[in-house]
Order: sequence, then C-alpha cells, then structure tokens
Amino acid sequence: MSSESSKKRKPKVIRTDGAPPEGKRGKGDGDQDLRYYSEECEVDLRDPIKDYELYRETCQELQRLMAEIQELKSRGIKDNVRRRSFGAWFCVCVHFMTLKKLNRLAHIRLKKGRDQTHEAKQKVDAYHLQLQNLLYEVMHLQKEITKCLEFKEKKHEPPTLLVLGSIFHVQLSLLLPGKVPTPRLAEKYKECLTSKEKILKEIEVKKEYLSSLQPRLNSIMQASLPVQEYLFMPFDQAHKQYETARHLPPPLYVLFVQASAYGQACDKKLMVAIEGNVEEAKALYKPPEDSQDDESDSDAEEEQTTKRRRPTLGVQLDDKRKEMLKRHPLSVTVDLKCKDDNVLHLTFYYLMNLNVMTVKAKVTTPVEMTTAISAGDLLSPDSILNCLYPGDHGRKTPNPANQFQFDKVGILTLSDYVTELGHPYVWVQKLGGLHFPKDQPQHTVTADNTLSASHMELTVKLLRSRLQSRLALHKQFASLGECPGDGAAGSSCTGDLALSPRMVPPPFRAVPSVHRGCRCLSFPWQLVIPTVDAPMGDVSSLPFPAKLQAAVVLNPGYSTLPPIFSLCLNWKGERTGSNDDNIRAMESEVNVNYKELWGPKPGHQLLTNQLQRLCMVLDVYLETEPHDTSVEGPKEFPQEKMCLRLVRGPLRLKPFKFNYPQGFFSHR
Repeated sequence: MSSESSKKRKPKVIRTDGAPPEGKRGKGDGDQDLRYYSEECEVDLRDPIKDYELYRETCQELQRLMAEIQELKSRGIKDNVRRRSFGAWFCVCVHFMTLKKLNRLAHIRLKKGRDQTHEAKQKVDAYHLQLQNLLYEVMHLQKEITKCLEFKEKKHEPPTLLVLGSIFHVQLSLLLPGKVPTPRLAEKYKECLTSKEKILKEIEVKKEYLSSLQPRLNSIMQASLPVQEYLFMPFDQAHKQYETARHLPPPLYVLFVQASAYGQACDKKLMVAIEGNVEEAKALYKPPEDSQDDESDSDAEEEQTTKRRRPTLGVQLDDKRKEMLKRHPLSVTVDLKCKDDNVLHLTFYYLMNLNVMTVKAKVTTPVEMTTAISAGDLLSPDSILNCLYPGDHGRKTPNPANQFQFDKVGILTLSDYVTELGHPYVWVQKLGGLHFPKDQPQHTVTADNTLSASHMELTVKLLRSRLQSRLALHKQFASLGECPGDGAAGSSCTGDLALSPRMVPPPFRAVPSVHRGCRCLSFPWQLVIPTVDAPMGDVSSLPFPAKLQAAVVLNPGYSTLPPIFSLCLNWKGERTGSNDDNIRAMESEVNVNYKELWGPKPGHQLLTNQLQRLCMVLDVYLETEPHDTSVEGPKEFPQEKMCLRLVRGPLRLKPFKFNYPQGFFSHR
C-alpha cells in the first residue's frame, strides 16, 4: 500500500501570489512538472550582504546554543534543566531552518549568476564571430585589390566586331590606353588649365601686395610717433615691450602680463617696463651648434689644457657660486606713483638656477627730503619692504630645494647676497606665479597666472600704503628737530612737534608743554622731553628739573601696528614702569589706548599724536605731585590742568584721561 500510494502521489507545488511560474524538471513518470519556489522571487528582493550578516549571526547563535546545551547536559537531568535544554534545541532547529533557507537562496543566486554569465558569454561569442567574418571579408577584398594592381595591361590592337565577337570586348577595348579623348573632355581640360593660370596670377598679385605692405606700415609707425607722444598713446613702445617679453623667463613673463593688465584696468599710476640685454636673453635659448671638427681639433685642445694650470679649489667654488646665483639678463621694473609725485621703483629679477625671484626697491621724491636722525633707515632699500606680509623678512630663500644646492658650493645662507641680488620675499614669488609648498613633495615648479592674479591687487595696495606711511613717518621725524651735524647716530637735535590740529584740544593749543625741545637718538629711537619751555635753539645747556626719556619701538607695519613706548622719568630719582604705577599708566595711555590717537585715516600721524599725548600726561603727572612742605617757596610745578580728582585707589593713580570738549582730566 505504501509503495502504491507513493507512486500515485502528486508532486508538490509551492505557489506565491503575483510571482511568475518557472519550469522545473521532475523525476516522477518522466513528465515535466511546473514548480516554483518562493525563494526565486525572494532572491531579487533580498540584499546578499544582509543575508551574509544573518548567516554570521545565526552561526554565532548556534555556537552559543550548542555550548549552552553541552553545559546543561553536564549538570545532570533535572526538570528545569530539561526545559531549558528543550528550549535550546528548539532554537537550534529554528536556526537550522534559517541556514537551510539561506543555503537555498545562495544556490539560487549562484544559478542566476551562471545564467547571466552564460548569456553574456554567448553575446561575446556572437560579436567575436561577426568580427571574424568582417576580418575575413577585408582580407578577401585586399587580395582582390592586390590582384587588380598587379594586373599587366596588354598591347592594344584595333578591335573589330568580328575579332572580339561580343559587345563586352568592344567596350573593354575602348578603355585601353592609346585612345584619343573625346572632344567634351578636351574642352573641360582646357577650361581647367585656364582657371589654374588665372588663380596663379591672383596669388602672385597678393604676394606682391603683402611684401610691399610691411615697409609702408613701418613708415606709417615712424610718422605717427610724434602723435603718439602728444596723445600719450605709445603704441610703438608697447609693441616693442611685448616683443621683448617673449624672451622673459616664465615667472617674469607672468609678472609682466599680470602687472600690465592690472595697471591698464585698475591703476593708471602703475607703470611696467622691461630692462636688460635682449641679445643675451636670446642667446640663452639658442640650441648648441653641432661642431663637425671636434675630432680633428681634439688633439690640439688636449695639448692646450695640459699646458694650462688647473684652477685651485677656492677659485672653482667661487665660479660655481657665481654660476648658481646668476640672474637672467632681463628684468621687470614696476613703478608705483603716489600723491605728491612720490614713486616706489621695484626691479624684479629671476635667479635661473635657484628658480626664485628677487626684488630691489628704491624711493624717489620730487623734492630732496631732509634727513632726520634715526630716519635714514625708513626709506632704505634694504628695509622698506620688510614684513609687507607678516613674518616675510626676505632673508631666506622660499625654495626648500635651494639649501641642497647651497651645500654643494659652500653657501650658508642667501642673506649674505641679498644686497647684490635682491630680497626673495614670498609675495614676490606669488606675483611671479611661483609656489613652494613645504608639506608636500617638490615637483617641477611652474609659473601660474591664476596665483599671480589673485595676489596682485592686495600686494599693490600694501606697497602703496607702505610708501605713504614711511614718507609720513619720515616727515614726523624731520619735524622733531633739525640736526646741525651730519646726522650721525647720537647727535642731538631740537625742534617743535608737528602736531595734528585735530588732535590738540582747543584749551591746550597754547600750553607750553605741547611745544618742547626734543633730543632724538639712534634706533631704538629715544625721545627726551624737557619740562621747561625752550627756544628753538640749543636745549642741552638748560637746567632740566625733570627729564622724561621715551624709548620708541616702531614696527615695519606702521601705522597699522602702533609704536610701543617705554618711559623713564628722571626726577628725584629714576622712575620707570617697574617701580612707579603712574609711569606704567602713562605707558598704557599711549600704548593701549592708541586708537583714540589715530586721527583721520589712514592714521599716519599716530606717532606725533602719541608724543603730544605723552607731553600732556607728563604735565598732569608733575602738577599733581604733592608739594614738599619742608621746602620753602612756591610749588615746583604749579597746577594748571583741571582735574576732578588728583589721585584714586590704593595705587594712587593720577587722572590721565582727557575729556574733550569739556577740557578736564579724569581717571579711566
């Protein structure tokens, strides 16, 4: 019964709604049964990565359950242990079902992958077969073409219909050489020859016209030179400059192009020009000529070299240093004009072997400026451009590869040669489109127009601001006194403070302390302010009861960065900020509260305004000092300033803050 029932049993069919059936081959009765497994549709919806994660989690859980069952069996048979063991076995069965399901899904995925691979392989085979067919056709056509090209013509014999016997042979005989061309082809041939001669004549006429045009243009340009000068339109000069620019090295060429473009578009007072020897620049790029007589002259050269004395090691190093520090024959000059016709001349050079740019600066003024003591370095070419950007002193090369080159020829640092070569500031490299990253490996450094254009406007503004601030600072130093000597460091000078009218309060414009004799010393600049009215003559012979010495440190970025004062009062002993809180408060008045003394933008009179404020607080300090009752007579410094309170707080600070326009002093 069991065997008969098993034979008559129908195959199972598992169906899912909305899923297409797939054919499966069954073993019963030799028929094909349609079977569809739900996993085949589920494979397309499930993520293989998630199934893999489920497989790993299931295996880990099985390991844990098997270990738990092993532990329960080792404890013995108890009711609660048996229940827990039964639950664990149930979970194991569930996980085995999950693994079987994942196994089926994996096999289905494998089958689908194989089917897809087989289909792709069939497509590739079909394409390959088509390619082989095409290649075979090409080869066949090439053979036929070769046969046609190798075909040898036979001598022509007058054909006749009787000889040839067919129309085909008659037509073939007409194509053989020796036949007279038809009248129509002869006429067409004559027309083509006539057209060709006509075109050749037109070409000759145009060539003559173009060859005669260049001399005429040159004569027109020469005749228009006075008009160009009168209208300030130097087209001829600009054309020559652009012709010369072709021989510039890439960094100088980028600088020339970007500076010229910026001057034409944004700054009419910026002038760019090229200087140097053009012939030497052309010779640098000429290819070396091949010498044909090297072998014949080699013996004579060897004899000459043996007779000459070999140079010493020191001479060889000097020659190598000169060769390494060699500049390009051409240079680019940029002139920045400011108000009052003051000009900053910048000359940019390119060191060919070091691949860096340098700059030299020079300042010209329409009127010769009086040189004040300690002001000689303000317009010095070696220091006027220092720290144009923070920390850029221009004493070291920005190219890290140069240090290895210096080691070979015994150069310690480039700072020993900046006076002759110029300063290699970082902003100069950026204007030439050069960038040397230190945190990345060095590759071939090329000039970048974009880098130059992005830094051009800001750099030009900083250069013009630096020139204006230095000229204003120079005038302030000159106004502090006129030096009778040759301006040597340490010589004395006297004069009035050129104070800004807006910074001197109206009630104190006639205060004697505002106009005092001064003595300036060399850097760091020191200012000696006496406490009695002095004429415009010599103040060194007057008896000063109190003397304030101010050591002033000026940052290269004046007036964006304010001067710093350090005070020392010689009156009844030496008083400084370390032993007197009021001296420290006076220093704070000019160092910390400098924004009140800036005045109108750009604040170039800051130093003078600080000196004026220093004179005022010195008067307040001396006038508010208590009178010594043991000394008979009037007070040494009678009080002339209006103060709300003389001192305040445990530090007994004095009222140094001036309240304008009320005209009194108070504490901060």
